[in-house]
Order: sequence, then C-alpha cells, then structure tokens
Amino acid sequence: MNKKRFRILAFISMIALLVLSACNSGDSSKGSDSGKTKEDYDYLSVLTGGTQGTYYALGGALADIISQETGVKTTAEVSQASAANMTALKDGGAEIAFVQTDIAYYASKGEMMFDGEVIDNVSAIGALYPETVQLVTLEKNGIKSFEDLKGKKVSVGAPGSGTYANAEQLLEIHGLSMKDIQPQDLDFGESQESLQAGQIDAAFITAGTPTGAVEALNASAQVYIVPVTDEKADELISKYQYYAKEVIPAGTYGIKEDTPTVSVGAMLIIQNDVPEDLAYEITKAIYDNASKLTHPKGALIKAETGLDGIGIPVHPGAQKYFDEKK
Repeated sequence: MNKKRFRILAFISMIALLVLSACNSGDSSKGSDSGKTKEDYDYLSVLTGGTQGTYYALGGALADIISQETGVKTTAEVSQASAANMTALKDGGAEIAFVQTDIAYYASKGEMMFDGEVIDNVSAIGALYPETVQLVTLEKNGIKSFEDLKGKKVSVGAPGSGTYANAEQLLEIHGLSMKDIQPQDLDFGESQESLQAGQIDAAFITAGTPTGAVEALNASAQVYIVPVTDEKADELISKYQYYAKEVIPAGTYGIKEDTPTVSVGAMLIIQNDVPEDLAYEITKAIYDNASKLTHPKGALIKAETGLDGIGIPVHPGAQKYFDEKK
C-alpha cells in the first residue's frame, strides 16, 4: 500500500513539474516583448519636448508618418524633454520618445542625473540629427564669451532636460560652474520670453537649428550666439566623447558670420516590450519616409547614419531594419 501511494505521489509530482516547466517555457517565449503583438496596440505616444523646440515640431510629423505606415494611431506629446522622457518610458508613461544620445547613455549607466538608477527597459530606434548646443543672448546684452556669464541670470534648461547637463559641462570647460551664474530652470519658450522681457541675460538651448524659440526671439531683437572656440571644443570632446564640433551658418537667426559651437545627437528610443514586428514597422516608416518631411531636419534622418553615436542597445525590430539596409 505504501509503495502504491509512493508511486501515485511520484506520478503527481512528475505531472506537476511538467506543468510548471511548460508554464515557465511559455513565459520565456514571450521574450523582450512580453508576449505582446502589434494588435495589442491601438495607440502609441511619442514624447517630445517643449512646444518651441525641434522635438515637438518634428515629433508631430513623425507621429503622422508612423500612423499612416503602421495603422496604429500615434500622437506627439509635450514633455520636459530628454531626461524626463527616459524616466517616463521606464515607468510605462509612453512607448516612444526623443532623447539626446548623451542622456540615453547616462541613463543606461546610472550616471549624472540618473545616479544609481539604471534604466535598462528601453532601447534605441535610431539616431536622427545633430542637436546644437546654443548659448543664446541678445546683441544689446554685451555677452560675447562664456566668461561674461559670471553673475548673470542664465537659463540652463527645464528640470529633467539634457540641456542642463550640456550647460554644466560647457561651463566646466570654461572654468565656471552653476555657482558662478544665477541659473534659471526654464524651457525654450520660457527662455525666449524671459530674454525678450529682459528678465534673463542668456539661455542655453540644445536643439536642432534653426530652433523655433530662437527664431521667434530674433523677430523682436538681434540674437547673438556665444561661440565655443576650437580649443575649448577639443577640450570638451576629449572629456565627453559624445560631443562633436558644429557650426551655425551665417544668416541663421540673422547672425552675421559662421559661429562655432558643439553638438550632441538626437535619437528615438522605444520600450523594450514593444513587439519586434511593430518596432520594425515604426523604424521603417521613419527612415523610409524622412526625406518627404517638410521639416528641415528630415533631410538629415537617414538609414545609413541611423546607428551613428548610439550608446545603448538597439531594439531587435529596429536592428532588423538596419540589417536589411546594409
């Protein structure tokens, strides 16, 4: 009787193990997309930045393309830009977002504004265009160099934005810190209005050029972009390798001559659990149609440079698209 009971218990245990194994196997097969399919998505949200920045204007156009090409309704949402966008995707607040390449790198490593908080549930769709770091002031303010910022009221970007990190690093290279200025946490639109009203003296704006907020400012008073010399640019790049040299051409914002500065990259990120087939369609929609965009940055969004400067893992769906383009 005991032997029979033992056999029955052993048989039941074996069945239980098989069932548990099957369940675990099913969970594992879901992979990075958590078992979701394209059909699970009725709506996609693209986080951009402030309404006066490049992210928002370009994001609206890209959202329309994604909607048309994938059949999934997609809208561009106003946000506090790069760092806030990383956190929002981590927390499930959206599926897609614009972000600076340097900020995505910090998040993946748990550095800078993400100190101790590694964000590893997002991946890259691809690189878009250079984002120019612009130190904007007005001709009448008399600020011609970084050293002239001492004691001045300077917008250093909205809380949670990549602009703040850029401002901090450029000040550092010029022997300054936030303690040497009166930092103001303003977004691009607020910076424009405050400069126009004489409430601040200068503003850091990291965005594709020409930037709407700076163009609007130039409509009321002559804009001046403080240059970053080659020597200082080299020093910055040697320490923070995600920067590159950039030139704002004469005529932009009515400036009289080419102005040297630096740039980081703009990229799109996506939640890891977006299924591969949908991520593939999103990537294809963007890079196959970017040249049709009326926004000037559309001409810079190309498949052949889509992986340039990417410092985080690429979503398998996006990688599939770029592999096909090789």
